[in-house]
Amino acid sequence: MTPTSLFCAPDSTAGSLTSDRPAPARVCAIHQPNLFPRLATLAKIVAADYWIVLDDVQFARRDYQHRARLSATPGPGAARWLSIATRLPHGRSTPIREARLADPIRCRRRLPQLLADCYRRSPYWPEFRRSLNSVLDLFDITDRLAVVTEASTRLLLNAVGWSGQILHSSVLPARAERSERLADLAGLTGATVYLCGTGGLTYLSPDPFRTYSVRIIPFQMPEMGIWATGRQVSALDALMLIGPNALSLELRKVRDAIPDETPPGKARPAVLGYQELLELPKPSTPGA
Repeated sequence: MTPTSLFCAPDSTAGSLTSDRPAPARVCAIHQPNLFPRLATLAKIVAADYWIVLDDVQFARRDYQHRARLSATPGPGAARWLSIATRLPHGRSTPIREARLADPIRCRRRLPQLLADCYRRSPYWPEFRRSLNSVLDLFDITDRLAVVTEASTRLLLNAVGWSGQILHSSVLPARAERSERLADLAGLTGATVYLCGTGGLTYLSPDPFRTYSVRIIPFQMPEMGIWATGRQVSALDALMLIGPNALSLELRKVRDAIPDETPPGKARPAVLGYQELLELPKPSTPGA
């Protein structure tokens, strides 16, 4: 990934690998769709070649699936929450993909107003505000929260020139158990590395991943500068502070710290065929 403007794709790296080098790792990240995700979340996705949108797990109101924390500037009242009013047709058991916008018209009006209140003084705001229409227009054509929040993430990914692939867990075959499910999803991409957040390390079993020759690697990021609040605050703060080119470089540093080659002597992942994966039982969710 090279420095880009908001809408410029990075230069191609085709032909840059020589045949005597170990095959480059293919990295998979799995994460729920979040509204203008935190810098840590964005960095994990940018570090991956595949983002599997985990859209068929239970919606959590205390998480970041329908809200984002803005403006990390120190001082009283500096932190603000941007929230989208959400309706859950199946109550607390509602999966993310079934969550609905409670008041799309009001949300469409308030979202740019609140963002402007926080960031209009940034030199990068005018260009970002123009690109924001791709998200705002969705409020007119859908009431599905996940569509809007995923679009907000795509907007940030485009801003920093990410060129990976996006898949959705709700349409992919996988076993129901937690570790097996994540392993199946990662294995379906042919990934050699599963990029795991700190929370996942506490419960994941590595055995299902070994079936696919997928390594579990903890995602780590710096703790200084723009990264100091990266686990709490939306990546919008960093984007509006240093701009897309500089943010792209910072994200690349994190990506480059991940092992980027399959160790010599290791086989490529033993990926199950698609038909075999289709035959795996899918977890049942309300409204599916």
